[in-house]
Amino acid sequence: MSDFDYDLFVIGAGSGGVRASRVAASHGARVAVAEEHRVGGTCVIRGCVPKKLLVYGAHFAEDIHDARKFGWDVPECRFDWNVLRDNVLAEVDRLEGLYGQTLDNHKVTVFKTRATIVGPQKVRLADGTELTAERILIATGGWPHVPEFPGSEHAITSNEVFHLERLPKRIMIAGGGYIANEFAGIFNEFGSQVTIVNRGDTILRGYDEQIRDRLLQISMTKGIHFKFNVPFQSIEKNEDGTLTVHLENCDPFIVDAVLMATGRVPNTKGIGLEEVGVELDDQGAIKVDDTNQSSVPSIYAVGDVTNRIQLTPVAIREGQAFADSVFGGKPTVVDYQNVPSAVFSHPPIGAVGMTEAQARNQLGTVRIYTSDFRAMKNVLAGRNERALYKMVVNAATDQVVGLHMIGPDAPEILQAAAIAVKAGLTKADFDQTVALHPSMAEELVLLK
Repeated sequence: MSDFDYDLFVIGAGSGGVRASRVAASHGARVAVAEEHRVGGTCVIRGCVPKKLLVYGAHFAEDIHDARKFGWDVPECRFDWNVLRDNVLAEVDRLEGLYGQTLDNHKVTVFKTRATIVGPQKVRLADGTELTAERILIATGGWPHVPEFPGSEHAITSNEVFHLERLPKRIMIAGGGYIANEFAGIFNEFGSQVTIVNRGDTILRGYDEQIRDRLLQISMTKGIHFKFNVPFQSIEKNEDGTLTVHLENCDPFIVDAVLMATGRVPNTKGIGLEEVGVELDDQGAIKVDDTNQSSVPSIYAVGDVTNRIQLTPVAIREGQAFADSVFGGKPTVVDYQNVPSAVFSHPPIGAVGMTEAQARNQLGTVRIYTSDFRAMKNVLAGRNERALYKMVVNAATDQVVGLHMIGPDAPEILQAAAIAVKAGLTKADFDQTVALHPSMAEELVLLK
């Protein structure tokens, strides 16, 4: 019998922490997890899942309009934010219950409280209880970054946006990343007047330039306003509840809500990491090696708290790899090459592998294939919105090193296509595949 209270103590019950906990327990480890918020973490409670449900809700705005072109006698419809909000939150509650049930079924002890590290193998709960563990895993994820300026406390983040009491008629969204563009599309479809304010001059850094330019063009056509290279100066709350926003070199804006989508930072403050010698980088992320081990041998970390790739499936892979390696006798290292990603904007984006710019810098000679087309549904609906598919190929080997797409169902199509990129298939392999007609996905095997 071990001298420790637990073989593994996990701080944070998000996607990575839950996966690590249940897999370690299935390998026979005695596991406990502490979660000060809600079991499920960012993705389930205040991220991917509720956001995607809002995206589904927003799509009905265009679907209802387009249905008339397809012969449906659709009456004028009214959107009720409260109904969607409450249904989404109810689904989040259901999923939280399932996550808790999963931990319970694997006999993982759950402490619904804050835990801090007070030694290399010791944690302290909020009530003062101290527990020991042979190994500690930090899976506390990330937290929205809010810039400091006068009145910034009046802004909300992606944590609070799902709980709005009413739909804002005018909303300002700060940031140019995927969260900003996703919520811009959501609120625009719900009928809000949306303005994106970005202190830089581009949206979606890291995505292919042609794809992000297409999203910008479509977003502006849909009525979303953009302000580039504009820092915030202050936010004032008015007596009627509205907000007056002062931006540099701009007239004041009157809005009903300001959403800060200015990035996320590793959630490492105040949990005792530095006190026990865990090394952090300049952004506060825990430095780990390929086995997810920190500078303190008994302390590990997975997920967004390590700031490697901030994606839920990556955190899950890391949690699985940690548990299999440490408790399952199956040394596993996560492969971070060709990880697919998506932006659930309107329309959505899917991407895997190198952008054109990255390929030219790293490979020298590349071939680019594109298809710029209107989806069949959009043609009949009278919608001029065009999809764009782009393939990046290593000219020396014919290997497909990148796929980038914007258009209806792009993430769904990209997931399957990402397997081909991961497998190192060539443009010739795509060319030899018979098209599935009529579909949007067939454009991938017809690229010229």
